[in-house]
Amino acid sequence: MFYPAPRRRPKGFDELAYYAAHFDTVEINSTFYGQPRAEVTSGWARRTPPGFEFSVKLYQKFTHPRMFEERLRKSLPPDMFEDGRAESAVAALAQPTAADIDEFRRGIDPLANAGKLGALLAQFPPSFKDSPESRDYVTHLLRTFSGFPIAVELRHRSWSDAVGDTLALLNPFGAAWVQIDEPKFKVSIRQNYLPNVRGFYYMRLHGRNAAAWWRHEKSEDRYDYLYSGEELKEFSETAAAAKQLVKKLYLYTNNHFSAKSVANAVMIKEQLGEPIDGEYPPEFLERYPELTGVVSARPRARSVLE
Repeated sequence: MFYPAPRRRPKGFDELAYYAAHFDTVEINSTFYGQPRAEVTSGWARRTPPGFEFSVKLYQKFTHPRMFEERLRKSLPPDMFEDGRAESAVAALAQPTAADIDEFRRGIDPLANAGKLGALLAQFPPSFKDSPESRDYVTHLLRTFSGFPIAVELRHRSWSDAVGDTLALLNPFGAAWVQIDEPKFKVSIRQNYLPNVRGFYYMRLHGRNAAAWWRHEKSEDRYDYLYSGEELKEFSETAAAAKQLVKKLYLYTNNHFSAKSVANAVMIKEQLGEPIDGEYPPEFLERYPELTGVVSARPRARSVLE
């Protein structure tokens, strides 16, 4: 809906270049599922204009070893686990190694060298609770990537219940505590949306679809939520204030179902008084008529029969 329909795309259409004509940063999620590759990221750098930035999510081994372990287990034949020896091997393979770190660094080097690397996003699962062991691991991870701006997303309430200790953990490394909006449950983190370091600020809006957050047919169903303009004012005002306190600000909309993230990103830019760049397909405005007059509409392509 945000991108032109395939039948209307000109030869050589480049989705990334198209996106970069509308926004000046993107958060890369694919690196969570597979290590970034230099031949790919160098292409990203070439295909985007000066000033464009990529924030890159850390590979899942660094933040979700159990998820990696489960993926690995499912990829192996069941009979390999009959004698129990494979279990310990799989658990060992799920732990990040120096080779994993080097591979990730090599993968993002082209972005860093081109001046197009934003922040690294370390997103921990909701089950990652505050504990001495967890703090030791976060400290280790921050030291490992100390040469990069890193944003840490903690989602369990135990981290905000010990807010002073959490700030003492992140601040010495200049790490931004990711501010998130999502459905709130009993164990969900509570935040005040204030920046914790002067280097940069990082906010992610996941939507508020509480009904489909834990129970859904498809994982993307949880992000099926369109913020109203009134709901977004809180974040626009927060972003405007935070920009006065930090050197750089990143705000990403993650409610990507049916381009709702794009619609909300445009609404935020309008509320902040920022220019709305690029043209949008007619279908986008038909789906989000509240943006009529806000974005520039691309003329509808005429049929050869007309």
